[in-house]
Amino acid sequence: MRARTAPKPDSRLRRGSGRVTMDEVARLAGVSTSTVSRVLREPGAVSDSLAGRVRSAVDRLGYVPNLMAGGLAAARGRTVGVVVPSILNSFFAGTIDTLSGLLSSAGWQVLDGSTDYSEAREEALVEAFLAWSPAAMVLTGLRHSERTVRLLRAARIPVVEMWDVSEGAIDIAIGFSHRAAGRSMTQYLIEKGRRRIVFVGAIMTSDQRAAQRAEGYREAVTAAGLPATVIDLPSRSSVALGGPALADLLVRQVEMDALYCSNDVLALGALFECQRRGIAVPQHLSIAGFGDLDFAASCVPPLTTIRPPREAIGRETAAMLLARFAGQTHLRRAVDLGFDLQIRRSA
Repeated sequence: MRARTAPKPDSRLRRGSGRVTMDEVARLAGVSTSTVSRVLREPGAVSDSLAGRVRSAVDRLGYVPNLMAGGLAAARGRTVGVVVPSILNSFFAGTIDTLSGLLSSAGWQVLDGSTDYSEAREEALVEAFLAWSPAAMVLTGLRHSERTVRLLRAARIPVVEMWDVSEGAIDIAIGFSHRAAGRSMTQYLIEKGRRRIVFVGAIMTSDQRAAQRAEGYREAVTAAGLPATVIDLPSRSSVALGGPALADLLVRQVEMDALYCSNDVLALGALFECQRRGIAVPQHLSIAGFGDLDFAASCVPPLTTIRPPREAIGRETAAMLLARFAGQTHLRRAVDLGFDLQIRRSA
């Protein structure tokens, strides 16, 4: 986890591209710029101690070599780097589509990449994108490696962390509280008379937003004096995973009258398992999810879930970036767009 120190309002303003330069690396390392260049191109051409000094300065400053040549090196491209956990996940597809459309209509292009919920992969993508001097970077969530944060701060460009919200963001956070979402759904189930609610998620050590929803669930059941049971499945969420997860709980005779899934695909798999076993939903078991994916209102029974502001996140992110590109600096650092509880017949 990184320490989040809010930058000063003018910390991103610098002549030219605003990025850390090779001259700054050379000064910190106490060598010439040609030596820095040589270390970066041919690390074996200098002594280990000299190369170590340069690499230490590079890492400390968050320097990324600029791949844009000649006169373009001091300019920003008209591109925005966007990093999401998965381009196949419908949660993020709506956000990217909205964001890309609005930026494109204003003359900006989006470069996107997916991390597969890996901080190391995110770090590699950020470094690769920054090498092409983007005008801004957009990341998903608030948790990143320490080096990723150093790279982004050193780039001195607008940075939006979306799909979550915090006053301690690198620059701007746009999204909603996943903890509040988890708490809200759990409180609804409790109000419906459910007293043995089980939360099922997948790879929550990597999917921090699902983990936050699980924390919201824990807060709600604890406040109500009810037991908390959290299942963290070791594989990526899928419909095929939801059924066996419920089957395992039934085999182990875990007492439950409600199953709260970290997303709709797990919930759909659980619904299918209930149909196979003749378990009446919601009479004998309530099932709830998160995401309000396309099938949620059409499955049998229709799924009670939480609808995140997918498109609104894309619109607000585009609006914030375009405002920053236009020179506006006095903008909100945290934008909470909230969420909607979709009450249907599964719970």
